[in-house]
Amino acid sequence: LHHFCVMERVEEFKKELLSIYETRPPVSKTKMSAITKLAIRSVKHYKHVVQIVEKMIAKCRSDYKVPGCYVIDSIVRQSRQKFGADNDVYGPRFAKNLLTTTRNLMQCSAGDEENIVRVLTLWQSKQIFRDDVTKPALAVAKEISEENKAADESLRQVLLVSVLILVRY
Repeated sequence: LHHFCVMERVEEFKKELLSIYETRPPVSKTKMSAITKLAIRSVKHYKHVVQIVEKMIAKCRSDYKVPGCYVIDSIVRQSRQKFGADNDVYGPRFAKNLLTTTRNLMQCSAGDEENIVRVLTLWQSKQIFRDDVTKPALAVAKEISEENKAADESLRQVLLVSVLILVRY
């Protein structure tokens, strides 16, 4: 019976998290608050909660990557506030796969990369995660951002040349 209640709570969290797909981003403050509250309530099963969030970020459409990042931020901050930095279980658990999660986050919509980099920079400056976690994540994020900018520039040049060729004929 106890296990059923437990998994019910985790399912409730999952349902609330995935309900963000019902509206277009950005996610409302109320919705973010509800997601965070359920995560905190499910703290005994933090591993499941983290896995659900990471899976959502890996699988969601590009325009939901930033809201996914904000979900992590909200859960970890709230957990640290409620249980204290030393007793927070969410931070260390999200830290385990932060590099992979960052790669997934960076598959965001064009122009959203700066938001991801901004949150990662904030996590580093506020020491939400240890430096050995944020530094590589930030490096990967910036590298991907630069690659995308270079690709955008190449595409612009190709389009420009194509237009010039078309105009000539």
